[in-house]
Amino acid sequence: MYLLIGIAAGVLTGVPIGPANVAVIDAAYRYTMRRAIAVSAGAALADGVCAAGGVLGIGPLLKTYPSVPPILQAISGVVLMIYGFLTARSQPVQPATPPSDGSASDSMLHRKEAITGFKVGVALILLNPAAIITWVLIMGSMIEPQTHFEGIACAIGVIAGSFGWFSLVAYLTQKGKSVLGDKAAWIPRLVGMMLMVYAVYLIAKAVRYAVA
Repeated sequence: MYLLIGIAAGVLTGVPIGPANVAVIDAAYRYTMRRAIAVSAGAALADGVCAAGGVLGIGPLLKTYPSVPPILQAISGVVLMIYGFLTARSQPVQPATPPSDGSASDSMLHRKEAITGFKVGVALILLNPAAIITWVLIMGSMIEPQTHFEGIACAIGVIAGSFGWFSLVAYLTQKGKSVLGDKAAWIPRLVGMMLMVYAVYLIAKAVRYAVA
C-alpha cells in the first residue's frame, strides 16, 4: 500500500513547475531525449532520498528549529530565480544528434551525455532546500508511515512515480518541439518565467517570517 502511495505522491508532487521539470524540458528541447531521461532519473532518485529523509528524522529536526525552513526557502528562492532567468533566456545550442554508427566514441558520447543529465537531475533536487522541506512535510504530516520499512517502501514508490512523471514531461516536450517547430522556443521561456514567479513566492514567505 505504501509503495502505491509513494508512486502517487511522486507523480502529484512533480506536477507543479519546479527546477526538475524545467531541467527535463530544457534537456528535451535543447539537447536529446536521452539527456532528458537521464535528468528524470537523477531527479527521481533525489526525490526518493528526500522522502526517505522525511521518514528517518529530518522532520523532528526542522520542528525543533522553526527558523530553519524559512532560511532554506529563501535560499531556494534565490537559486530558483537565477535558474529560471537562465532557462527563460536559453536557446537551442545543440545541433541535431547524428545517427549512431555504433563506434566506441559514439557510445562514449552517449554515456557522457547521460551521466551529465543524471548529475543535473540529482543536484537540482538536493540543492533545492524547499524540495527537502516539502518531502518532510508530506512524509511526516500527510502519509505518516508507521515503520521504517513502510517509509522506505514509500520512498521507492516516490522514485517510480517521479521518474514516470518526468519521463512523460520529456516525451511531451519532444512532441511539442516537433509540432511547433521554431515556436517551441517559447516552451523553456514560459517555464523559466513560471519558475521565477515561484521563486518570488518562496522569498516572500521567508521575508514574511522574518518580519513577523
